[in-house]
Amino acid sequence: MLNTGDRAPAFSAPDQDGTTRTLADYRGRRLVLYFYPKDMTEGCTAEACSFRDNLNRIAGHGAEVLGVSPDSVARHRKFITKESLNFPLLSDPDHAIAEAYGVWTEKSMYGRTYMGVERTTFIIDEKGRIATIFHKVKVKGHVDEVLNALAD
Repeated sequence: MLNTGDRAPAFSAPDQDGTTRTLADYRGRRLVLYFYPKDMTEGCTAEACSFRDNLNRIAGHGAEVLGVSPDSVARHRKFITKESLNFPLLSDPDHAIAEAYGVWTEKSMYGRTYMGVERTTFIIDEKGRIATIFHKVKVKGHVDEVLNALAD
């Protein structure tokens, strides 16, 4: 389990265009790294659109946004086009990034247990350390929480 102050785990994964992105690419800048279960589902779409609509406010705090889910590069591309998203989405089909960040967890729905992404957001500082963690994110109002944390 990661804690604030810990060094953020390094990652390398393709975005919606197939461009490899790494944590090192964001060195010297703050990064809002958010994990979500699945493109084009109600909650995940609402969360992505909230980040989209507030991206300028987030950038005003010197931060960039990067989403991560197990979806494919092609599905991310479709999601970005459909919702006019203005930030990259990383494809993590083998859950390597989710596992490194401790968000690939056992979930339960209708009495059935399965493995999946626990909706979680990390704010990573300019030096690559975890500044804030939001566990079990509730989509409504979440971006405001992120903005408040960035303002501190």
